[in-house]
Parts: sequence; structure tokens; C-alpha cells
Amino acid sequence: MKPFGYLRVSSVEEAVRAAGEHPGARFLAGGTNLVDLMKLGVVEPRTLIDVTRLPLDRIEELPDGGVRIGAMVRNSDLAASVPVRERYPVLSQSLLAGASGQLRNTATTGGNLLQRTRCLYFQDTSKPCNKRLPGTGCPAREGVHRDLAVLGHSQHCVATQPSDMAVALAALDATVHLHGPDGERSVPATDFHRLPADHPEQDTVIRPGELLTAVQLPPVATGTRSRYRKARDRASYAFALVSVGAVLDVRDGVVRRAALAFGGLAHRPWRARAAEEVLQGAPATEETFARAAEAELAAARPLRDNGFKVPLARNLAVGVLTDLADPETADPAAPGPARPA
Repeated sequence: MKPFGYLRVSSVEEAVRAAGEHPGARFLAGGTNLVDLMKLGVVEPRTLIDVTRLPLDRIEELPDGGVRIGAMVRNSDLAASVPVRERYPVLSQSLLAGASGQLRNTATTGGNLLQRTRCLYFQDTSKPCNKRLPGTGCPAREGVHRDLAVLGHSQHCVATQPSDMAVALAALDATVHLHGPDGERSVPATDFHRLPADHPEQDTVIRPGELLTAVQLPPVATGTRSRYRKARDRASYAFALVSVGAVLDVRDGVVRRAALAFGGLAHRPWRARAAEEVLQGAPATEETFARAAEAELAAARPLRDNGFKVPLARNLAVGVLTDLADPETADPAAPGPARPA
């Protein structure tokens, strides 16, 4: 047994204050990832601060047409939300593509964004890992790395960020709201997760003692469509080898706006800026979509066993964009009766 303290708080301010008073503390919400890591000995918090009773479990429609999602909203509730299914199907689809129904009923919005990599070396405390213990090395580079990064990795880490939801939020230009010792601040979802560089132990830009309180989605322009698609080793309950979240607005056969993000390729959801530049103002054709995907993936640096991810990502992106550009293609998350996942 490894003892740890436990605190239950009733306000955001109390949670932040408790984190400052207890070095090494971690916030506990659904616990679907944190508790697993504690069992493995990967993380050993001195204190758990239970935030499950904080008033952060609402989905609010905003006057400008956007939506604010509290950090304690369960994944199943978010996936079934009518405003989300109607305006942001890419988000609903990404949630339903992740985990099992039981886990979605427990996992939270904030926890989903903060989940750690599933790299085998990170989860095995008998092996060195720069993300778990900086300076010990990255055996994945020469070892088992089939599932790991082909974009944005460094000599210190080739891990990938496992969240499906985070990919959709990156494509949607969402904003992450934080509350810490210095007050409140907001970070674009595209900047929330970090690339490894020399500090792979730092997954996000969260500062010590900060609590993730909400995610905000911007309003969606009329005619915009979105979709999430995931390639994995088995049909369900598996992390992405590659995933794609896309938002597309096509008028008169021309791309008016496009946003594209990849999952499974990097240490963070990979917003495909080079691809978007190719797409902007171009004909909405399969040829254009292929050219855009290839422009983005030209920067890929696959390792010995994961080069297959590059053509897989290309084909997945082309397929999703082609479907979105076709007005006859039915939207798999079209409005309908909302029901729990």
C-alpha cells in the first residue's frame, strides 16, 4: 500500500487553494486514467483533491451561438447533447469512438483532455522513460513504436496523445478555460497540448495548481459540416492508430473554410495548417484533398515500424473530406432523439 491524502472540495477557489497547500496533489474527477496510473505506480500523488462536487457539470448554450462545456460533464452526456450533435457532430462522433459506454459514463471533459499517453514504456515502471522520469531515455525509439508518433517527435520522446475528443476540439478551434493561483485564463485548444522537444514530461501548458474548468466551442457558420473518423486495430475500445477530425464549408464547389486535425500521429492533436492552406479557396475535389493531405504529411518522420501511418492518414483525410464535400452524403450524427451513450 502507498498512502495518500484525500480532500473533497466544494468550490473552484477551494480546489486551487488546496492544491497550493499540498505539494504533489492531483485533482480527481472521473479517475478513469489517474487511478489506473496510480495502480501501475506511474504516478504517486501525495494528495488527491476530489473535485466531483464542483458546479462544473453543465452544458450551456451561449448568446452568440457557441456552447460552454463544464469540465465535469461526463463524456456520455456530452456525446448525447442535442446542441453538440446538431452543431458539432465531429465532437459527438469522437466521444462515441472512444472507450466503452461504462467508461464514457464516468470519464469527464477535463479528464479526457488530461489523459496520459498509452506508450508501453511510460506505463511500465521497470523501463526507462523520459516522460515518466526525465533524463532516463526513450527506449521506444528503437523498441516497440508501431503505435507512436510520426510528426513533431523529438529524440527524447515519440509518444502520442490518446484523446479522441481533443482532436475534435482542435479542429473546432475550441478554447480551454483554466483557474489557478493567478486567476483565470484561457488557452486555444490547439495550443493546450505540447510537443515533446526537450521536456516530454510536460504534456500540456497547465501551470502548477491550475484546474481545468470548462471548454468553449465557437459558433458554427451555416452550411458547415464536420466529421470524425478513426482507424484502429479492432472495431471498438481501442486507441487510434490514426484519426481525423474535419470541419468543412463548401460553397458552389469551392472550399470556403476548412479545419483539419489528426490524432494518433503526434504528442498532441495535430492541427493540419499546411493542408488547410491548400484547401482554402480550392475546388472541393478528391484531387485537392489528396494534395492537401500530402502537403501536411510531407513533414512526417516515421520510425522503423510506423511508416504505414503516413498513407493511412492521407487516405483517412481524403475520405472524410470527400464525404463532407458531398451534399448527398448522410451525416452519421444528424439531429435525432438524444439518448445516453
